[in-house]
Amino acid sequence: MKVSLNRVNDNFHFELKNERGHIVNVDSRPEFGGDDKGPSPMELVLMGVAGCSGIDMISILKKQRQEITSFKADVEGERVQVGEAKPFKDIHVVFTLEGNIKEDKAAKAAQLSFDKYCSVSKTLEPTATIHYKVVLNGVELAKI
Repeated sequence: MKVSLNRVNDNFHFELKNERGHIVNVDSRPEFGGDDKGPSPMELVLMGVAGCSGIDMISILKKQRQEITSFKADVEGERVQVGEAKPFKDIHVVFTLEGNIKEDKAAKAAQLSFDKYCSVSKTLEPTATIHYKVVLNGVELAKI
C-alpha cells in the first residue's frame, strides 16, 4: 500500500493520491495557518475509523441477509497532550442503522468490527480506547 503527497499551495494544502489514482485533499484550519481546503490529518483518522468499521458491518450484515435501508456513523475523538503531540485518547462511534435487521446481528456486527476486523481501529488500539454504540431503528442496542 502506498500513497503520494504533493504540496498544492504555500501553506498546508496537500493533495494525496493512492496507487489507484484516488485523490484526497488535506489541509489545516486557518487558525493553524492553513486554508481549510480539506480535512485535517486527524480528521482523516476519524474518517478512517468510520469507513473501516462501516465496511465491516455492512459486509457482515449482508452475509447474514439483513436488509439495510440506512447506515450512518458519527465519530468523535478526544485528544490528549503528549509532549508536543495531541494523539487521540478516546474515540466515540455511534452507528445508526435502519432496516429489517435483527438486533443481535447489528450489535454483533459492531463488536466483530472492533474486536476482530477493523484494521484502522486495531492500529489505534495501543493509544486510544474506542467506545461505540449501535442505534437500530431508533432504539439503542449496544454500548461499549
